[in-house]
Amino acid sequence: MSVNHYEPPVPPRPAPLTPPPAAATIAARKPGPLRRFFNGLGGGITWLRNTVMNIFFLLLLLLILAAIGSSAPKPLPASFALRLAPTGILVDQRSYIDPTSALLSDESLDENETVVNELVEAINHAAADKRVTLLVLEPGRLVGGGLSKMNELGQALENFKSSGKKIIAVSDNYSQEQYYLATYADEIYLHDMGTVEITGYGRYMNYYKTALDNLGITIHAFRSGKYKDYLEPFLRDDMSDESREHNEQWINELWATYTTNIEQRRKLAPGSINDYVNNLDAHMALTDGDSAKLALEKTLVDKTLSRQDAEQLLIDAAGKSDEGEWYNGVGIKSYLADVRKLPSLEKNKIAVVAAVGSIVDGHQPDGSIGSDSMVELLRQVKDDADVKALVIRIDSGGGSAFASEIIRAEIIKLREKNIPIYISMGSVAASGGYWIATAGDKIWAQPTTITGSIGVFGAFPTLENSLKKIGISTDGVGTTELAGTMRLDRPLSSKASKVVQHSVDSIYQRFITLVANARKQDKEAINEIAQGHVWTGTKAKEIGLVDELGTLKDVIAAIATEAKLDKYKVEFVHRPLSPKEELVQSLLGGHAGALAPTALLEKFSTLSVLNDLAPALKPLHEIQSLNDPRGIYVKCFECVAP
Repeated sequence: MSVNHYEPPVPPRPAPLTPPPAAATIAARKPGPLRRFFNGLGGGITWLRNTVMNIFFLLLLLLILAAIGSSAPKPLPASFALRLAPTGILVDQRSYIDPTSALLSDESLDENETVVNELVEAINHAAADKRVTLLVLEPGRLVGGGLSKMNELGQALENFKSSGKKIIAVSDNYSQEQYYLATYADEIYLHDMGTVEITGYGRYMNYYKTALDNLGITIHAFRSGKYKDYLEPFLRDDMSDESREHNEQWINELWATYTTNIEQRRKLAPGSINDYVNNLDAHMALTDGDSAKLALEKTLVDKTLSRQDAEQLLIDAAGKSDEGEWYNGVGIKSYLADVRKLPSLEKNKIAVVAAVGSIVDGHQPDGSIGSDSMVELLRQVKDDADVKALVIRIDSGGGSAFASEIIRAEIIKLREKNIPIYISMGSVAASGGYWIATAGDKIWAQPTTITGSIGVFGAFPTLENSLKKIGISTDGVGTTELAGTMRLDRPLSSKASKVVQHSVDSIYQRFITLVANARKQDKEAINEIAQGHVWTGTKAKEIGLVDELGTLKDVIAAIATEAKLDKYKVEFVHRPLSPKEELVQSLLGGHAGALAPTALLEKFSTLSVLNDLAPALKPLHEIQSLNDPRGIYVKCFECVAP
């Protein structure tokens, strides 16, 4: 028999009593006045930081809500005048600026650049829009953009007039480019104290050889092509005969186009514009210096009047605005927001990729042509099954030979998509810009496009003489004859010079070979018209460098026919925006960036120690900013659209 032994539970032992702390201990634990001060200060700073961040967040939220609320397009009047008021430079693509700078900038993003295709789209829509009764052209804040871009606008303006609607141009004054655009109008109004400032085209530049010699800066220059004068300003104190020859050729062709077109549109006798310019002093004497009266007498304008009278004439023509003492006009931005409300349901696309700016290696923002950036855009096109044709719009004077080849090869690769690829040349498509163009099935230019400049150069500055002037010398040892050769602080050896020249000659031969193959011409024939020579679009067609002449609109119509597309939509291909950029774009009304470029010398790297010599070193910035891995470039110095 078992016996269960029961033991009652042991009650828990009470915790020992803790004696109350002594008064001295309590006093020791109590913070002193200094600690209490800093604790309070820290708490105040934390509260202030949290309060400021909360206020900032609320303001940002209100700003976003306001932007969303204002982004909805307002209803347009039943009838109105379309107001065309381009500002800054006419461009094919806005330059990029980072979102933070865009938000903090005091400048309006619309002030510095105006995108041509946006104006063209609005004008062409307005031609068939019954609400639009009139187009008012206000070019007074246009800085420039070149004949080619203004002719693109002109084509749209002519289309608008063909619908039976009137165009009136009005400005206090007209610069040379502003006046060219104004001549597409039916009537031109000028302020009675204004002027029409036409002076002709000029190609003048600074030459730096003596200044560079005085500073002890040596420019080692290598080139292929006797007309490749990109480096002349660094090597001479004046223009060479070869440079003068071909610059005179293309600049006179463009001036003849300018004067002829104006005389035809204004129904002036041939030679009237040259007479106006070359005898301006005598003409002004006959009107007692009254430039507005002279413009009226020479029928350059139709009316001279005060601002108040001009406003009243526009009110009479378009009606009075509900928002003030002004005519009933709608700007391009508001008009496009209205006409774009309903997206196109058409699936077939003609893609347009813009290649604008200098050609450089790697990823680059809008406004420059980065080899990797362009490759990504082209692959976006390749991956889009709805794209049935591609137009590449080039507006570039060239840049890195290596980057140009990377882009050209990617276009060739895109041919696997079995779609037509046409090139549309803007104001400039020269040197590296032409290198890229050779990959297209067809090359279209405008009569006033500046193209060609098929040549190659390399450049390398050294500062050994500059450093000697301030007591710095360079010495050392190397394992080979080329060791340490490509240094800024050492002279370039004869052997290194030969190596670079061989590379330049090799790239030139590659350039003319790919042009010959693309244009189906003999290599020697291409060499004759290459040599760095610059041509206008009209001449380039004559010598076989381009296939057709026409605007971007003409190119799109032609490629649609080639692709057998009866219905299609045109899509301008852009790189995808980051979430931050999309937010800033919505806040800034659709523009992620278009501010003025950074200061010219801001990007000096190896020459930063000499920034105090900025005026003299300014011409070196272009060389320093280019980043071809081998330092070899296909870039046109004189290719700046007048």
